[in-house]
Amino acid sequence: MQGLIFDIKEFALNDGGGIRSTVFFKGCPLRCVWCHNPEGLSPKRELYVKQKGCLHCGLCRKPCTHSDCQGLGRCLHICPKNLVSVAGEEWESGALAEKLLRQTDIYRETGGGVTLSGGEPLLQWQFAAELLDRLHGKVHTAIETSGYAEAEAFRAVIDRCDFVYMDLKLMDCEMHKTYTGVGNDRILQNAEYLKACGTPHTFRTPLIPNITDTEENLAAIRAFVGDDSWEQLPYNTLAPAKYASVGREYRYSLPETKKS
Repeated sequence: MQGLIFDIKEFALNDGGGIRSTVFFKGCPLRCVWCHNPEGLSPKRELYVKQKGCLHCGLCRKPCTHSDCQGLGRCLHICPKNLVSVAGEEWESGALAEKLLRQTDIYRETGGGVTLSGGEPLLQWQFAAELLDRLHGKVHTAIETSGYAEAEAFRAVIDRCDFVYMDLKLMDCEMHKTYTGVGNDRILQNAEYLKACGTPHTFRTPLIPNITDTEENLAAIRAFVGDDSWEQLPYNTLAPAKYASVGREYRYSLPETKKS
């Protein structure tokens, strides 16, 4: 089975214990206004043009005959500063597992492993499950997920993981829909399963000023989480920089600091 991946970060230190390889799945059903991986939102291959350093020479816009450039409107190979690329590469599960397992000695020495991230891995849940089956028993596996998926998809992947990081962004359903594009009923149902299934896990909340970091929202999440592990993640100030590279507009702005 094939899946679409937009990045593989080796020697990652922030996506679980030890040194890890983090696999970023293309496509996400949410549209969080603060998303810091805009290149992971679309479930399809898309052009990625780094803006910083662009000479505006126009060479990449000239027609070319490279097969991998067709339909993108740009040449991927002619940029003198190598700023033009594609977000999204198809991988067969066996080939991807083989690549990831090359680092097995490092994983074992450091207590690391492989983490599935995104985008949203559950959007390609069958591919994720097949990949996890190929990694099972050979390396520690983890997933970073919004939890937004049908119960069948959620459980099929979660039950194959050694550890789960799951977001709880907003407890109010209407606010969740306003700021992420979807309600949270499905997420909370899957979170209840995660709490009961026995798989080691940590819930995560990104602290977005004036949205998720309010006392009311954090108190509601704390009540839901109970004694389970819960991390609060700082707002990523570098998020806006990547949006222009995939032709998107960043919709969130930090509130102005009041002057004393």
